Amino acid sequence: MEHEPTIVERALRRLGYVKWRPASVIHRVEAGTLVDPVEVAPEIGQAGRYAGVYMGSPWVYVAVNRIAEAAALVPFRVTRRAGPERAVAVEDHPFERLLRRPNPLMSRFELIEQTVGSLEIHGNAFWFLAGEPGGIPLELWPLRPDRVSIVPDARRGVRGYVYEVDGRRIPLDAAEVVHFRRWHPANDYYGLSALEAARLAVETDRAMADWNRRYFGEGMAVPAGIVAIKERVGDADYERLKREWRTAYGGRERKTAFLRGASVEWHNVGVSQQDMDFLNARRFNREEIFQIFGIPVGMFSENATEANALVGERVFIERTLWPKLVRIAEKITTDLLPFYGAGLAGAFDDIRPQDKSQMLDEIRVAQGILSVDEIRARYFQLGPLPSPGAADATDSAPDVDVA
Repeated sequence: MEHEPTIVERALRRLGYVKWRPASVIHRVEAGTLVDPVEVAPEIGQAGRYAGVYMGSPWVYVAVNRIAEAAALVPFRVTRRAGPERAVAVEDHPFERLLRRPNPLMSRFELIEQTVGSLEIHGNAFWFLAGEPGGIPLELWPLRPDRVSIVPDARRGVRGYVYEVDGRRIPLDAAEVVHFRRWHPANDYYGLSALEAARLAVETDRAMADWNRRYFGEGMAVPAGIVAIKERVGDADYERLKREWRTAYGGRERKTAFLRGASVEWHNVGVSQQDMDFLNARRFNREEIFQIFGIPVGMFSENATEANALVGERVFIERTLWPKLVRIAEKITTDLLPFYGAGLAGAFDDIRPQDKSQMLDEIRVAQGILSVDEIRARYFQLGPLPSPGAADATDSAPDVDVA
């Protein structure tokens, strides 16, 4: 019986994909020419581990979700260049319609959320472009970064990509994939995951959380220590004492040593959470992880005032979220919008908090330097006012007697 193709397999069928680059630079990636991805990106094997860290660390989960969901809420617009410093919005551009429904299974929010989340976790995000040969993209499919390998080329940089799913290696042209990536100082092809920088803090925090879980596990609330039996006892009694003690207090992992002697004494050698300054240590790990991901501590601190929270929100938008949106928008502008024509640019709405008083002061100064139309274009993104002649012609139009 023939295998029923999955949705991903149907999306990846090679029935003609989008080719918006000149045919002279498009070369099919043959299976015999594939380069071992390990030679290109030693850390690519860590991609699966990154996903596990995201699912297992509460602080990483909170940081990534906060960024990805906030980014997915910002609208995306397509504009057309109308001058050196002026762009005009294109109403309901075809790419905006595609972004609203990128494929039959996803919404715009889900696509942007997954793209930004992949960038934070893996340092890479990939879109597969599906469509008719020579036509515009009809569907956008995000590819899992842990399944994508880049095939390098000495002349063109990137020859293509290989997507591995269900044990099959599917070659893709460079024109069929849009690769978003963070800067990596030691790799020309793959982006750097923030988890690499946060590795020590994440591992330390997870070890502390695991220790705390085991401490309060079955039979673990009794501190570790040494049972000293001062009087001499026989082997049978000694083994019985050890068995009964461990049954009652030992648990599966509690380490308790026994010494033969006289009357039974207890010597505590364990370390409590208070002795380790446990809460402050975990708080320090949280703050370090948040700082690496660009999350101001004031946004989540239990001691933050309203003023601190507002400042933290502003810093997050201006210094963390906005640069990430610019990275994605400029990649779309350079790799996707040229297929729809020249002079197009994409951008997310500028959500950075604006100082209205400063802008008003600038407008007052500009009144003596710029024309009204220039002020409208620069500060309000509006077109020029109608010419007086056109208005007079409208006003002076003769009345028509329909009687």
